[in-house]
Amino acid sequence: MRLPPGLSLTARLALLFAALTASLLITVGVVIGRAVEHHFQELDDHELVGKLTLVANLVQGADPGLPLAERLLRLDDAFAGHDMVAVLLRGADGRVLHAIHPGFFTPAQLAGAQMPIGNTEWAQDGHQVIGRAARIELPAGTGAAGEALTALVALDISHHIHFLDELRRGLWLGISAAAIAAALLGWLAAHRGLAPLRRVTATARHLSAERLGERLVEDAAPAEVRELVEAFNGMLARLEASFRRLSDFSADIAHELRTPVSNLMTQTQVALARSRSADEYREVLASNMEEYERIARMVADMLFLAQAEDGRLPRASETVVLADEAAALIEFYDALAEAQEVRITVEGAASVRGDRLMLRRALSNLLSNALRHTPAGGGIRIRLRHDGGEAEVRIDNDGEPIPPEQLERIFDRFHRGSADRRRHGEGAGLGLAITRSIVHAHGGRIWASSAAASAPHTGTTTFTLRLPVDGGASRQLAAPHGSLQESAT
Repeated sequence: MRLPPGLSLTARLALLFAALTASLLITVGVVIGRAVEHHFQELDDHELVGKLTLVANLVQGADPGLPLAERLLRLDDAFAGHDMVAVLLRGADGRVLHAIHPGFFTPAQLAGAQMPIGNTEWAQDGHQVIGRAARIELPAGTGAAGEALTALVALDISHHIHFLDELRRGLWLGISAAAIAAALLGWLAAHRGLAPLRRVTATARHLSAERLGERLVEDAAPAEVRELVEAFNGMLARLEASFRRLSDFSADIAHELRTPVSNLMTQTQVALARSRSADEYREVLASNMEEYERIARMVADMLFLAQAEDGRLPRASETVVLADEAAALIEFYDALAEAQEVRITVEGAASVRGDRLMLRRALSNLLSNALRHTPAGGGIRIRLRHDGGEAEVRIDNDGEPIPPEQLERIFDRFHRGSADRRRHGEGAGLGLAITRSIVHAHGGRIWASSAAASAPHTGTTTFTLRLPVDGGASRQLAAPHGSLQESAT
């Protein structure tokens, strides 16, 4: 049975309940009806055989010298009160010798028509009749010795037919009522069972960026719908977190871009306030160029982060010797470290498979961050080692420790800790976020720890990277790689 395509799930379940109930009850009703009908047939057959035996005994078993007419009269006494039984006796010539309730027989039967072997049903004068014929041999001394009579016995089974009709009518009414009740109960059960789906629909209909905090109650949902409710709540949580990050990002990038744009506007307005020499204009353009480069780096970094988070950075897979990359970075930052009186050392060795330029950029961001926050006379230590199937990189630097409440946020975009730490450089606060994206792209992990020393404003900050040696996470990423100085925190 094909249901209309627009029919609701509740209506489909209700119709299914009704169809299954009706099918089951119809099957039971047919079985019961046939069993009762077969039982009545057995009763009727037994009654006909018994009556024919009674007729034969009365005709054959009386006094041998008793005439046939006297024998036949005894039938009237035997069947007195049996209003539902008819008897017809015919002689060998077909002549009716005796009849009890002849109205049960058809004119043809009364005229001598032969009945087939076995039980026969017919209708006569509004009665449903079943009959059976048998031959009876007359005994000696009856005046017609050896002559055979034909006995027909008929039973009025109208009451049986009426009972079967009433039974069938009652079964159909019961089946119809049960199917309707099953449909109503099925509709009610489906309506109540699908209530969580309606709540999901209602919640989804009213969702907006301002109402992502709504959740469905999982305890009230049935087991079959609980997974859907959990998945829906999880989706809402992810959407809420994404919207919150997007909102925070929009506010942060607007704030970060406001400073260089304001600087550009101020410098341009000052330059246009009066006529200046070519050298002065050149100085203003050079200052503006620095701001443009800062904005360009910020835009490039944001594009990199967006591509990394979307998994769109196809990266090369090559063997990267981390000790060589660390040595190259130390050489690059040697002049800056010497100017700041900071000592950089590297020890140990480790290799991984991944994108060499991306990994160098991650290490460069960490080393640049360490240089920015290491005081004069302090040191930066890079330690490399293999630990099982992972390579571990630890970068320690001396300096003021990071407050515990800041450790969880230092990898967020545009986060630069306290106001005092912001004054250490011009970074946009994207370096550590980019580093984390690169590490995750290679299937690794990164975290930070910071411990204070006994002297005031001293301590050690450690960044730890763990990367699979075989480059196990091949989230395919890749974007333009910035220079070593880009994206520092």
